[in-house]
Amino acid sequence: MQWRGRRGSRNIEDRRSQRRAGGGAIRLGGGGLGVVAIIVVAYFLGVDLTPLLDGGSGSGPVITQSGELSEREKAMGDFVSVTLADTEEVWQGVFQSDLGRQYDPAVLVLFSGVTQSPCGNASGATGPFYCPGDQKIYLDTAFFDTLSQQLGARGDFAAAYVVAHEVAHHVQDELGILGKVNEVRAQSSEAQANALSVRIELQADCFSGIWARRAEDQIGAIEPGDIAEAMNAAARIGDDTLQREAGRVPMPDSFTHGSSAQRQRWFERGYLSGELKQCDTFSTRNL
Repeated sequence: MQWRGRRGSRNIEDRRSQRRAGGGAIRLGGGGLGVVAIIVVAYFLGVDLTPLLDGGSGSGPVITQSGELSEREKAMGDFVSVTLADTEEVWQGVFQSDLGRQYDPAVLVLFSGVTQSPCGNASGATGPFYCPGDQKIYLDTAFFDTLSQQLGARGDFAAAYVVAHEVAHHVQDELGILGKVNEVRAQSSEAQANALSVRIELQADCFSGIWARRAEDQIGAIEPGDIAEAMNAAARIGDDTLQREAGRVPMPDSFTHGSSAQRQRWFERGYLSGELKQCDTFSTRNL
């Protein structure tokens, strides 16, 4: 992905100079999950494991201390800012051409360790997420290291896919989809709520594919191999793959994001079509 030296977004809220005292290390009990497994289960399976952070309860105040950003942290901040700017340009165009309306972009919060949001504490144990409460995306760029080194989703476009996926949830919010589905989920059984969550996540993957297609056509930011990196990332973070990596037998009723094959299929569908109407995961039986 060609991102160095390009325009960044103004919708970045950088909290990384305020770091959680103690570094936010994950405390492991005897026979507990390893750090990678905790992060995997927390982020991709929708479980908030903030209470496992050393010295933190998840509900108490966040203690912070100032700290200088490393060169890598600065570079990752620039990368996220450029990627976010690309999503803004693409979705503004989609909203104008396809819907005849303006796109109101999300703010992306960069943090290190732990920070607070209306949806609860954001941390390395919750992973990147979109909070409808303030329409902000929360991201600790250290997650990119986990994505690459531990989960095997390497390459800058794999990281860009993560950003695009969270932005896609904001697009769903803007379209009124997210609020309606969450209302239904709140009144559903656990299995039904999980099934609806899968459809939300697969639609976000499809929207991410639309972004990739239009970023390639309109911005020229896509390089050879980038789409393969995104497809590999989609495969690495499917619920079935992650459950196996965590030592569990895949249980489809517990899936909240979709299988590896499903995530790849819907990203590819968005990429090949570039059209919103091709991302209706709610009216199809075959995901």
